[in-house]
Amino acid sequence: MEFDDRRVRVAVGGVMIAESWRCQRVLETASPPTFYLPPDDVDPDALVPTKRSSFCEWKGQAVYWSVRIGSRLLEAVAWSYPDPFPEFVGLKGYIAFYPHRLACSVAGARVEPQPGDFHAGWVTPEVVGPFKGEPDSEDW
Repeated sequence: MEFDDRRVRVAVGGVMIAESWRCQRVLETASPPTFYLPPDDVDPDALVPTKRSSFCEWKGQAVYWSVRIGSRLLEAVAWSYPDPFPEFVGLKGYIAFYPHRLACSVAGARVEPQPGDFHAGWVTPEVVGPFKGEPDSEDW
């Protein structure tokens, strides 16, 4: 996990729901980084809590958020760690977004989503694969 001060934006249908220069960038094995935005830089009116949760053996219990823009609801497109393990305490309350469901950018460059629907890495111009989620990567 490392601090990243590049401008990160997240939008839905042209509506900006998050913008930050204070992100945490998490690097995981064989995946592009995932960007976590501080909650103060995310429109709280756009987030809707869900009942979905998951467990990460490194970070702890995650909770999921849907995003509502007007009458449009995108289910479980973001997540956060309300009480992460000590090694990831810097992520507490920060919010990550799935780039395959939302328009995300880093320093003005449009993010390409990590292949597949399960992983949530953000592929930016400086990041080179191969990545989990690509064909024949199931056993990595």
